[in-house]
Amino acid sequence: MLNDKLKNHRIILASGSPRRQEFFKDLGLDFDVILKPVKEEYPPRLTHFEISNYLAQLKALPFKAKLKDNDILITSDTIVWHNNVALGKPRDVDEAFNIIKSLSNETHEVITSVCFTTKTYEKTLHAITKVTFKELSDDEITYYINTYKPFDKAGAYGIQEWIGQIGVTKLEGSYFNVMGLPTHLVYKTLYDIVDAS
Repeated sequence: MLNDKLKNHRIILASGSPRRQEFFKDLGLDFDVILKPVKEEYPPRLTHFEISNYLAQLKALPFKAKLKDNDILITSDTIVWHNNVALGKPRDVDEAFNIIKSLSNETHEVITSVCFTTKTYEKTLHAITKVTFKELSDDEITYYINTYKPFDKAGAYGIQEWIGQIGVTKLEGSYFNVMGLPTHLVYKTLYDIVDAS
């Protein structure tokens, strides 16, 4: 459906995330995956969705000079926001354990920003989902980290994995956003871009 409208456009997904790539397939979209390395650093003054917005836009920068007229570039970034701190991807087992321990018996926010860039246009949107965990035991946390090795995930967990199934007690907002992409926003925005062009 949307793919028919996009037949004169080329969708470029600048993400190595298998989950995001799977979402695009599930949405029925034809797309190319192109990766360009970016140092994911942001000014310390930024907070909350400003951080993920900034990083999503930063990931678009290396592409801008070479975008063609019919290209639509999509870049995104996900952070976990808890106690006024952005939790990114853990560097090692200890950091993963400490991050998950801090989320235990608490509510945190998962924020995903998506930046849409064309030759003449840029728009950045974000979605926020509130996630509440039960009290997780040290054994549960250790089992999860050793089994699933969540070092590529913001907040050191994947909601679609074992820890989400046994640990999440409440969710406010988009489930898919927690997995890394607010699919409803992506679908609507692509529709709007095509309609406007």
